[in-house]
Amino acid sequence: MSNRIGHSLNITSFGESHGNMVGVVIDGFPAAIPIDLDFIQSELNRRRPGQSDITSARNESDAFTIVSGVFNGLSTGAPICIQIPNQSQISKDYEPLKNVYRPGHADKVYDEKYGHRDYLGGGRSSARITAAWVAAAAIFKSYLLNKEGIKIQAVVSAVGDISVKDIFNMDWSQAESNPVRCPNLQTANQIEELIKKTALEGDSLGGIISCKVSNCPSGLGEPVFDKLNADLAKAIFSINAVKGIEFGAGFNGSKHKGSENNDAPNSTMNNDGGITAGISNGKDILFNTAFKPVSSIAKEQMAEYINGDIAPLQITGRHDPCVLPRAVPIVEAMTALVVCDHLLLNLKYKK
Repeated sequence: MSNRIGHSLNITSFGESHGNMVGVVIDGFPAAIPIDLDFIQSELNRRRPGQSDITSARNESDAFTIVSGVFNGLSTGAPICIQIPNQSQISKDYEPLKNVYRPGHADKVYDEKYGHRDYLGGGRSSARITAAWVAAAAIFKSYLLNKEGIKIQAVVSAVGDISVKDIFNMDWSQAESNPVRCPNLQTANQIEELIKKTALEGDSLGGIISCKVSNCPSGLGEPVFDKLNADLAKAIFSINAVKGIEFGAGFNGSKHKGSENNDAPNSTMNNDGGITAGISNGKDILFNTAFKPVSSIAKEQMAEYINGDIAPLQITGRHDPCVLPRAVPIVEAMTALVVCDHLLLNLKYKK
């Protein structure tokens, strides 16, 4: 099982949904960098369950502990290990599911690959493990912003059939003022009502998270096989429920002529989304990420059982009707990891 990602800077992820804890080991982070504990907790609070009435009722405090790699508030250059205890898991909710493969989940493919699986909350396949990624990336985000002036922000731009038009050309300052994390407040209210309505129906919703990396320098990326957009895509696809990613003009660019799609010199055009030939070009990095609807729903659906039977299933327990609001900091986290990794990797080319 692959649990490590990154080049010069990397993280190793560990833990399960209903285990004692989830955590991460950071390796390759520079020494003598201030570690802001309050900022780490604030980032975890953005991702944590139970933060609003449109998220899972699982109420984890996500209080973390750094057990190595930090001394007197500064990184030492040694591996940084962060642990986050699981305190609100209700394992009995999953006992009725141990002999069934939940539709849309990793249950069956884990059994087929490993011959054994942790059925409590999905075990290692649970989005619970992303809490540790967010904690690690809080360190990277601080470093990028305070040392390099690089800002990373993601927002919800669509849920179901409700979307914000021209998302990258609007002000994102109000995104954190509402539980949906959508920068357009009118659209945010519409999305919130749609999520509540869908939850009452026992169903779920997917949507799109848009991400922007501002003030990113040119020259980041390692062609041919470690292009910046390729590494970003890999990191983003590591997030549960992600089904697609597009940079800049994305799929719409396939409808353009070359004369329309090529970014003109000294212009604000950014069809490349800030990355040309796999290398950052100095413009804002822009991408959209598509999330599928949450697979755990109360609405009855057909499911396959371990003995081969196909029968109706209703899933109980505590689940997000729409994962997007809590996935915003996770998208930011994996983006920060890749950008910080390539920034440090690029130092070998500088005198």
